[in-house]
Amino acid sequence: MKHVRLYSDERGDSHFEDIEVRFESVDYAPPAPPLDLSSSTPASEFLFARAPSGWHGDWHPTPRRQFFCCLAGEIEVTASDGETRLFLRGDVLLLEDTTGKGHKSKVTSEEDLIFAAVQLAD
Repeated sequence: MKHVRLYSDERGDSHFEDIEVRFESVDYAPPAPPLDLSSSTPASEFLFARAPSGWHGDWHPTPRRQFFCCLAGEIEVTASDGETRLFLRGDVLLLEDTTGKGHKSKVTSEEDLIFAAVQLAD
């Protein structure tokens, strides 16, 4: 499995990075068979959000380190280095550009964007 990371460099410019998630077989919920799990990451908050079709956010940093999980709709995200990516239902984006110029985003689908955000512990 892969997810995308959006981060700020030391100059405050944001960039995308593709991350490969590694799994390990764990006896997670006996007596059920083992499951393949990734490493865990401490989280502090969880929320669902909706942005209407056509919503546009100009340059902004993410308010917190968080995983963005697209549940419905599509969103286009542009890093300050100029790279643009489209995130669809089922895509996961780790937002870490909490400083600097940040990114801009635009809901490109005709349907509203619905997403879950898992805000990470400091």
